Amino acid sequence: MVKCSNRYGRIMLVALSPAFLVAAPAAAQEIDPADTAFSGDYLSVGVGVAVVPSYAGSDDYVFTPVPAVQGSIGGVGINPRGGGIALDFVPASGNVDFDLGIAGKLRSDRAVQIEDPVVLGLGKLDRAIEVGPTVGVGFTQVLNPYDSLSFSADVLWDVNGAHGGVTASPSVSYFTPLSQSLAAALSLSAEWADDDFQDYYYTVTAAQSVATGGALAPFAPKGAGFTRAGATLLMVADLNGNLADGGLAVFAAGGYSRMLGDAKRTPFTSTVGSADQFVGGIGIGYTF
Repeated sequence: MVKCSNRYGRIMLVALSPAFLVAAPAAAQEIDPADTAFSGDYLSVGVGVAVVPSYAGSDDYVFTPVPAVQGSIGGVGINPRGGGIALDFVPASGNVDFDLGIAGKLRSDRAVQIEDPVVLGLGKLDRAIEVGPTVGVGFTQVLNPYDSLSFSADVLWDVNGAHGGVTASPSVSYFTPLSQSLAAALSLSAEWADDDFQDYYYTVTAAQSVATGGALAPFAPKGAGFTRAGATLLMVADLNGNLADGGLAVFAAGGYSRMLGDAKRTPFTSTVGSADQFVGGIGIGYTF
């Protein structure tokens, strides 16, 4: 995620999210925040399609729709998450922006679109509903007058009894405009999970091994640890040539992540999947 604010307005970019605000480095004069579509209350909505692994650790890929919503209403920031949303209750101000809010997401790993027949034969898992705090800090004008650098973390608990555990997802992102109509954001992120999460997604019991005819060997995770780390690049182009006035925009994103620890060693990844994970997507959005 990239989230920060400056005197030109508010920047928020999440992979496969269409919402953004920039003043382009090619502009010859400063942009008054009152003259942008992102001054005060605004709402950005978008929809796209992405190619993603069938489950975390799979080497099969599926298409999935990617809806996104972002905005600011009454000083409360509305920010997209993969499979969810986050609310930021700290109004943006100045060149250093602190964030504090709540995030929630729906995790559907091995609950839908299981492509591998061996994994499908073991049955589907329950979806997890994860909720918890999100915190962050962002800095503007790092390398040029219009860029931003942000650090954030979500700590989420499963509240509906699927994996019943907790995850922590730190990230660092850099955003910069490339022209008056084109912007880019690079995000580095990771995920840590506790032992309940690891047991739920990565364990292969003796009975399950027998049920697969030995295709999956028995496996017991060692405990809490990092499950993945990766990078995502997002490109956004405004269709009327001015990023700051809202309206229609198109976006494209691509990313790579590597499964780590027990998430890499589990037979769901090491035998019938892959530790190398790729994603890509395109879409369109509109800012009101």
